[in-house]
Amino acid sequence: MQIIQTISELRNTLKTKASIAFVPTMGNLHAGHIHLVELAKKHAECVVVSIFVNPLQFGPNEDLANYPRTLEADCAKLTGLADIVFTPSVAEICPQEQSMTIQPPPIANVLCGASRLSHFAGVATVVMKLFNIVQPQVAVFGKKDFQQLFIIKEMVSQFNLPIEIIAGETVREASSLALSSRNGYLTDAQRAQAAQLNKALQSIVNQTKIGNKNFVQLEQQATTLLTKQGWEVDYISIRLSATLQPASQLDKNLIVLGAAKIANKTSGQTRLIDNVEFRITD
Repeated sequence: MQIIQTISELRNTLKTKASIAFVPTMGNLHAGHIHLVELAKKHAECVVVSIFVNPLQFGPNEDLANYPRTLEADCAKLTGLADIVFTPSVAEICPQEQSMTIQPPPIANVLCGASRLSHFAGVATVVMKLFNIVQPQVAVFGKKDFQQLFIIKEMVSQFNLPIEIIAGETVREASSLALSSRNGYLTDAQRAQAAQLNKALQSIVNQTKIGNKNFVQLEQQATTLLTKQGWEVDYISIRLSATLQPASQLDKNLIVLGAAKIANKTSGQTRLIDNVEFRITD
């Protein structure tokens, strides 16, 4: 496994590779990331994993400075899986003030984008940069960040990029808590409490499957339940899985997404996201 820090060295190294699969990450890797890398290995000769904490996707009051940076441990986890680990500096990826950015579609302004106004522009801009640097045939993203996955797919489609986007399933703890780098902020007791988010989403799915299609009421009930359990809820929303538009009672292929903040041991709150895809049958 090679660890490469500069764009020029990476491009020179990749010249001889017949096919490339790419997994972009911000590091602090867990089993969910490893699942994506294992998936990438099935689709190309060479697997490139980037570890880059993207400053453009953090708002002014978010946790950029405190975001876990665990490069040595990350590289140890990737040994035998990744062929190349790309670890550029901020200066290498964003060498000057970023005055040009990718403008994501309107769906970026709802759900997570409603409270993180420049988040998806920052994600899309740096992912586009990384795509241009790595030039993969395949890129793998996780379904846990479902809105991000949707926006990346749209970007690839609308800019005619010759990249196949592969979606990796969400990896969970035994409690059903979705694996996330931010889970590291939580104590064991808080991690157990964090599983309440998925349970609230799963309760909505169960209700729809027994015929309850009052989506607004179901969203409100889940929000109220989590609030009573001590969460600060950002949103609970039932959407069409193919478009992320609000669902109607006639729709079949749906997804319920949620984001909420839970008290943690360091900065006071940790924002967690999750989603559950489901289908309604008559």
